[in-house]
Amino acid sequence: MQDLPSYADVVAAAARLDGHAHRTPVLRSRQANALLGAEVMFKCENFQRSGAFKFRGAYSALSRFSDAQRRAGVVAFSSGNHAQAIALSAQLLGMPATIVMPHDTPAIKLAATRGYGAEVVIYDRFTEDREAIGRRLAGERGMTLIPPFDHPDVIAGQGTATKELIDEVGALDYLFVCMGGGGLVSGAALAARALAPHCQVYGVEPEAGNDGQQSFRTGAIVHIATPRTIADGAQTQHIGELTFAIIRRELADVLTASDAQLIEAMRFFAERMKLVVEPTGCLGFAAARHAGLPIRGKRVGVIISGGNIDLARYAQLLAG
Repeated sequence: MQDLPSYADVVAAAARLDGHAHRTPVLRSRQANALLGAEVMFKCENFQRSGAFKFRGAYSALSRFSDAQRRAGVVAFSSGNHAQAIALSAQLLGMPATIVMPHDTPAIKLAATRGYGAEVVIYDRFTEDREAIGRRLAGERGMTLIPPFDHPDVIAGQGTATKELIDEVGALDYLFVCMGGGGLVSGAALAARALAPHCQVYGVEPEAGNDGQQSFRTGAIVHIATPRTIADGAQTQHIGELTFAIIRRELADVLTASDAQLIEAMRFFAERMKLVVEPTGCLGFAAARHAGLPIRGKRVGVIISGGNIDLARYAQLLAG
């Protein structure tokens, strides 16, 4: 296993991202505070470049490529947000990109990835192995494979969102972070441990895909079938080796949220805060609201991970 990234790597990633990634806003809602009985601060990565936090990790990783790696290009596999982030980062850095994407990727994510100039290779997420396809393409084309979460430069880049949040609002008591493969939450944990040592960090998965929760509680990485959930950004089958090592060491626990709770959170963001948030991006708030933790009177951070969702699908989910 590669060496685990540290908070120093998060600081270095922040320097690489300066002037390239957006410093996204931290928004508050009196209604959210009333619902939770807490002071709630939302880090809005739905306003990040390419519409999600993934740009941070992608640019962090690609900006460290050698000249030879840049000439050969990058290959990645992704359900959508990492795909767009890699494609945009590659375009900005002047390198070719090939992205392996599932056949049922939301059209908005597919169009954006192609719009950034990447070649898209389609696969069936329920019958084919995206990691094997990515490795094969990297080998055949001499490209560098950048996975969506299990990479030290990716983890460090994702940690910059939490660094910005705590730099802006001060120490937190609780931090809720959505979790698929664990890149965002492991980066968040590195930043929180350094900047707010007493903060309890929780990863939040879709109820139908709680492989990370099972892994955290059993002490070994658990593999599951592709979960069927509206949180398409968290339809991972397992978390990574690097992310698991950080998650085991740093997290208070891994929680889950149901699809119904995600729709409720989407509706809250739309009606009360005028925010378009994709289902995966609602995981943190759904858990903060429903997990039953003693957050009353506390300072609570929530990472909203992204806002990439087809408008027709968005309307359908909100209409119930």
